[in-house]
Amino acid sequence: MMISTKGRYALRFLVDIAEHQGDGFVPLKDVAARQEISEKYLEIIVKELVKNRMLATMRGKGGGYRLNHSPEEYNIKSILELMEGPLVPVTCLEPGQDACPRSNNCSTLLIWRGLDKVISDYLSQFSLADLCNKNP
Repeated sequence: MMISTKGRYALRFLVDIAEHQGDGFVPLKDVAARQEISEKYLEIIVKELVKNRMLATMRGKGGGYRLNHSPEEYNIKSILELMEGPLVPVTCLEPGQDACPRSNNCSTLLIWRGLDKVISDYLSQFSLADLCNKNP
């Protein structure tokens, strides 16, 4: 599993908004400059976040974006799944997937289920608030 730039940039965008929305709506160009991400690319990401009600938007002077909820309510796993799709290590574990005809005899399924649980549990324990104001 590899998280794309879309998923990584969505997290960076949301963290930046969370850290700077105290003054109201945050302009996209300000986030793009601080995060060194193309405004055009962020527009694609923001469209998904607004569509899924993670962000509120306001146009015009003083406009920009802000979180619809407190940073504690934004689960990192949910954000990544929104941007990336299911974060499963193998396709046979994807939600809605037909049962693999080999699942009853698959000698590796135990490993994939365990890895899926580790990934899910790890990402689920963090919120956007956990990433705010943290320096590596």
